[in-house]
Amino acid sequence: MMELDTQGLRCPLPVLKAKKAIKSLDPGDLICILSNDPASKRDFPAYCKNAGHELVELSEDGDVLSFVIRKGGTELKQAS
Repeated sequence: MMELDTQGLRCPLPVLKAKKAIKSLDPGDLICILSNDPASKRDFPAYCKNAGHELVELSEDGDVLSFVIRKGGTELKQAS
């Protein structure tokens, strides 16, 4: 699983960095994104819904948010 640390970045940078990283993944692959931007708690679920990805897990450890996202895509949907 790819990991992307966006701690220290503020909206909209965490989502923009994640979007770029997700482009390099194959449908069905997972990425774990770390963020300490409170807005990310709202932004990543909305991004996943709009982009067709699955938010597999959202967890908090202190002020650090962790998002596990499964890349969606045509190939994944056809295989299901």
